[in-house]
Amino acid sequence: MIKRSEDLMRRIIEFAEEYYLRNNVTPSVRTIAGEFDINASTAYRYLVEMNERGLITYDGSSIGTEKINKMRSASGAIKVPLVGRIACGMPDLAEENIEEYISLPESMIGEGQHFILRASGNSMIDIGIATGDLVVIRQTTCAENGQVVAALVDNEATLKRYYKEKDHIRLHPENKRMKDIIVDDCIIQGIAVKVIKDIL
Repeated sequence: MIKRSEDLMRRIIEFAEEYYLRNNVTPSVRTIAGEFDINASTAYRYLVEMNERGLITYDGSSIGTEKINKMRSASGAIKVPLVGRIACGMPDLAEENIEEYISLPESMIGEGQHFILRASGNSMIDIGIATGDLVVIRQTTCAENGQVVAALVDNEATLKRYYKEKDHIRLHPENKRMKDIIVDDCIIQGIAVKVIKDIL
């Protein structure tokens, strides 16, 4: 019998736990094979042996570890990535750009894919969004008039109230000292659904 690498087993467990944290599902055999540059049959045999040793549970499709099972049992909790800023285009949620994951109840933010931005500046202070606050954004490319959106304008991200008017888009800052931004078009990256206040 071929001796399996103990180090690779440990790394597979760590990868499965990190993958579940990001995706809310465990990685497939093919995903594991691609991650560790091994063929799928080898990855499968590793999972079977790890299951036999009691290192994981594996039913042929889903992986279980103590950490994954704890995350699964956190009923209704969603782990939302906190990103420092919005990159050009849609938010760059690559692992290296995620500061941390924050667990939030699904009842608080609703369904859909979300990310969290750290607010900066004073353009939305009249509705209580201040520097340091965390703004939960539901990812979408469209919005209705009056919604607060994360939008990309001339390659710069901004959080403003959105209004589509006759021949332009008006982005309204909730600060009576600031003027509206009038643009022909913008890229909507998401809608603000919740503000978590900076209490420090």
